[in-house]
Amino acid sequence: MPFFLTATISMIIVLGIMVLVHELGHFIAAKFFGVRVEVFSIGFGTRLFGFRHGDTDYRVCLLPLGGYVKMAGELGGDGTVPLSGSSSNQENENDGPRVLDPGDLNAKPRWQRMIIGFAGPFANFLLAFGLMTGLYMMHNEVPRYLSDPAVLDFVPANSFAAKAGLQPGDTIVRFDSAPENPTWDDVRIRAALDANSTVPVTVARTVNGQTRDIQTQLFINDPTKGQNFQLSNSGIIPRMQAGPLKVMQIVPGFPAAQVGLKLGDEITAINGVSLHSVQAVIAFLQSNGKNPVTLSILRDGKPMQLTMAPKWGDDGSGVMGYRLGFGTAPPPYTVQQMPFLAAAHKSAVTNMHYSGYILDVLHRLLTHRSEFQQLSGPIGIAQQTGEAVEMASWQPIIALMALISLNLGIMNLLPIPILDGGMITLLLIEEVLRHDLKPEVKERLYQVAFVMLVVFFAFIMVNDVAKLNLFSKLKP
Repeated sequence: MPFFLTATISMIIVLGIMVLVHELGHFIAAKFFGVRVEVFSIGFGTRLFGFRHGDTDYRVCLLPLGGYVKMAGELGGDGTVPLSGSSSNQENENDGPRVLDPGDLNAKPRWQRMIIGFAGPFANFLLAFGLMTGLYMMHNEVPRYLSDPAVLDFVPANSFAAKAGLQPGDTIVRFDSAPENPTWDDVRIRAALDANSTVPVTVARTVNGQTRDIQTQLFINDPTKGQNFQLSNSGIIPRMQAGPLKVMQIVPGFPAAQVGLKLGDEITAINGVSLHSVQAVIAFLQSNGKNPVTLSILRDGKPMQLTMAPKWGDDGSGVMGYRLGFGTAPPPYTVQQMPFLAAAHKSAVTNMHYSGYILDVLHRLLTHRSEFQQLSGPIGIAQQTGEAVEMASWQPIIALMALISLNLGIMNLLPIPILDGGMITLLLIEEVLRHDLKPEVKERLYQVAFVMLVVFFAFIMVNDVAKLNLFSKLKP
C-alpha cells in the first residue's frame, strides 16, 4: 500500500479512537449524573450514518478530525460552539423564573458539570495508561546492551568521563561496589545511587594488542538531583550495538533531508568516528558544535559520504541542541512479559514522563524558547502514524497512540473557552461569583475562542504543508 494511504488511514483510525474515548468519558459522566445526551458524534459537519437509541443520536460525520457530545441545554448543534443555555436562575420576561428540565445540563450543580467536563481528558489519560500497561504485559522490549559488558562508545571532550581519562572502546571491569565485570544495567543502577559523588572506576583498555587495567576516579554528575538521572551527564555513553546505525526516519527541513540521506542508509561513521547509538550521535554533535560533519554511509552496500552542517533545533521533547534530522532503528532488544503490577507501575512512570515533555514544550512555546513551526497537525500526525504502522513491532504505534492521547487530554484542559478546561474555568469563576455569567458574555467568549482556534488550526495546517517541501524543486 502506498505510504500516503497508509498514513491517512492510520491517522483516521488513531484519531477516531482518541476522539471516541474522549467523548465516551463525557458521555458516561453525563449519563451518570442524569444529563440527557442528544448527540454523540465522531467527526463534524454533515451526518454520514448512525443510529438513534433512546434520546441519543449516535452518528459519524464527514470531517473525522474531532467529535463532540451534545447535551440538553447546550447550544451549537454541530458541537463546535458548545455554549451553556440559560441558567436556572434566569427569568423569562413574561413567564417569570425558568424551570429547567431535570435532564438539562444547566440544571445540575456546578461541581457535577466540572466532573462532566473533566471526564473527557481523564478518559484520554486512562487510555494512555491502559495502552502502555497492556504493552508492557505483552511485549516489553528491553535493550540487549543492558545485559552486555559495559563498553564505552563516544566520550565527549571536557566531560567528567574524559577528565577521568576514559576513552571510546574501554570496558568497565569495576565500578564502585557493583559486581566485578558489570553489565550496563549494573553500572546504571550503581551510578544512580552514587549521583553527585566521586567513585573508583577500573577499565580494561587494549592498545597495540595488549590489554591492561587502568584505575581512575569518576565524578557522577546528576544536575536533575534524582529527577531524571542519565549516565550521559557524566560523559558515559554505552555502546549499544556493534554494527552501523540504520536510518529509519528523515525529518523534513533538516540537513539530512536536504543533502539526500535516505531511508535504509547505514551510517558507519561521522567525521571518521564510529558511533553506535543515537545518544552517541547527539553527544558527538553537541561536542562538535555548528561545524559541518561528514557522514560515511553504506547505501545498498556501496560506500559514500554526505557532508552537512548541523541545525540548532528541538528534538521533539523540548530539548534543544544541534540536530541533523534523522532517526535510526532501535538497538537490538529482547522481549519480556511483565506482571500486571510491574507493568502498571512502568506505565505510570512512562506516562508521567510523556506528560512532562508535553508540558515542557508548551512552556517553551509560551516563553518563546521554542518556535510554533515545530508543532504538527493532521499531516504531521499522519506521517508519524504511517511510519509507526510500517515498523516491525506494535510498540511504536502503541507508544505513539499513548502520546497522542495524553496530548489530547492535556490540550483539552487548557483554560480556553470552547475546550473542556475553558468550561471548567468559567464554572469556577461562577462558583466564586456565586452567580452565572450572562449568556451573552459566554457567547462572545466562545465565539472569540472559536475564531482563534480556527486561525491556529489553519496555521498548523500551513506549517504541516510547508514541512513537506512541495515547492523545493521550483526554487533555483
